Amino acid sequence: MDWVVGDRLGLPVPATAEALRDGGEAFLTNAFRAFGALGEHNRVVRITRCEELTGGSTGRKLLLDVQYSYPQPGLRTDLFVKFSRDFDDPVRDRGRTQMAPEVVFAALARTPGFPIAVPCPRFADYHADSGTGILITDRIAFGHNGIERQYHKCRDDEMPRPDEHYRALVTAVARLAGTHRSGRLPAELTAAFPVDLRAATVGEPAPLTPDRLRRRLSRLEEFCRRHPGLLPPDVRSPRFLASLHEEAPEVLRREAAIWRALRDTDDHIALCHWNANVDNAWFWRDSAGILHCGLMDWGCVSRMNVAMALWGALCGAPTTLWDSHFGELVGLFCDEMQAAGGPRPDAAVLRRHLMLYMALMGITWLLDVPARIDRRLPDADAITSPADPRIREDESLRAPLQMLTNVLHLWRTEGVSGHLAALH
Repeated sequence: MDWVVGDRLGLPVPATAEALRDGGEAFLTNAFRAFGALGEHNRVVRITRCEELTGGSTGRKLLLDVQYSYPQPGLRTDLFVKFSRDFDDPVRDRGRTQMAPEVVFAALARTPGFPIAVPCPRFADYHADSGTGILITDRIAFGHNGIERQYHKCRDDEMPRPDEHYRALVTAVARLAGTHRSGRLPAELTAAFPVDLRAATVGEPAPLTPDRLRRRLSRLEEFCRRHPGLLPPDVRSPRFLASLHEEAPEVLRREAAIWRALRDTDDHIALCHWNANVDNAWFWRDSAGILHCGLMDWGCVSRMNVAMALWGALCGAPTTLWDSHFGELVGLFCDEMQAAGGPRPDAAVLRRHLMLYMALMGITWLLDVPARIDRRLPDADAITSPADPRIREDESLRAPLQMLTNVLHLWRTEGVSGHLAALH
C-alpha cells in the first residue's frame, strides 16, 4: 500500500517515504495548498533533502528540505515528516491509530491565536480504515536561533534549572486546557476529540489479574534484593514492599471507581497533551529572559482528566523535583488554566486524581520493568546503577526505570490508601 485517499481533504496520501519521493514536488504543492499552508500562486519546486530518521515508538520519520518558487518570510523550507505506518516493524505499526487525533489537532493548531507554540502544520491527513496517515510540520531548530538544545527524557541532570523548565512545561499544558474550556477554540474541531480516558495510552496492556499482580510484586521484591543499586533505599525497604502487597491489589480492585472519578469531575476535563515530557518540548527565552515552552508529538491528544496530562508531563522528572516542587506545580497548573479562561481545578482533587492515576499506571505498565531489565541485562549485579551506560544511553530502559522509581517514591511519600478512601 503506497497511497491512500485521506478522509479529511480527499487527496492521495503517501504511506511511505518512497511514495512521498515518487509524488515529489507536485504532491507537496497540492497538499500544502489544500491545507492552507501555501498560496495558489506559489509551489514547491525542488526537494533538496529527504532523509529518514530512526527512533520513536511508531511510524517512520523524515527530515525534508524544500525550495519554493517564491520564498516568503515564515514559509519554512526545513520540514519534518511523520508517517503513521512502519510496514517493516509490526510492533511499531500497531501504533498507527495514534495519528488520527494528531491530524485533527494539526487543523486546530492553525486557528488564529492558538494559545501555545506547536510546530507549524503544513499538511496532515489520515485514512481511518487502514490507519494510514502523514503529518508534515516545520522542523524545530534545536540549538539555533535562541532555541535551547533538545533534552532527553529522564536525563534532567543535563538540563539547566530543571524546576524552571518544568514550570514552563506545566504552563503550556494548562494554557491549552484552559483555552479549550473557555470555548474560544472552534467547536467543530474540538468536538472531534472524544472523552475516552482509557484510550489515552500507547498500546494495549496485558490483562492484569490479582495473581499476575502478586507475581509482579514478588518479582519486584526479588529485584530489589538482587539489584540494590537500581532503586533508592526508601522504596526497597521490606516494610514499604510489604505495604505494596496490601495496597496494590486494592488499587486493582477499585480500578473502575478510579476511572469513574477521573471521568466524572467535569471541571477537570480538557483538551490536553498526554505525554508532555521534556523530550516532546522545546524551550526558548524572550527578550525579558522569561523561559517559554512549545509542545510537539501530539499522539493520543484528546479530552482527558488534567491529572493524566500533569502526570504525563512530570512522570520522567527526578524524584527531587517531585519532593521540592510538586505542590507548587499543581498550584501553577490551576492558576494558568483559570487565567486562560477555563474553570479552576480543585488543587486537592487534582493531586488525588494524579496519585490514583499514577498508581494505576504503575501496576499496569511499570511493574514489568524488573523483568525487562533482567532480560536485557542478564549480567546486572548488586552495584549496577541507573548510571550504567547500558541503561543511561537506552531510553527504553532509562525512562521506565525512572518512572517506576517515581511511582514507588510517590506511593511511599504521598500515600495511596488515603486517596482510595476518598473515592465514592
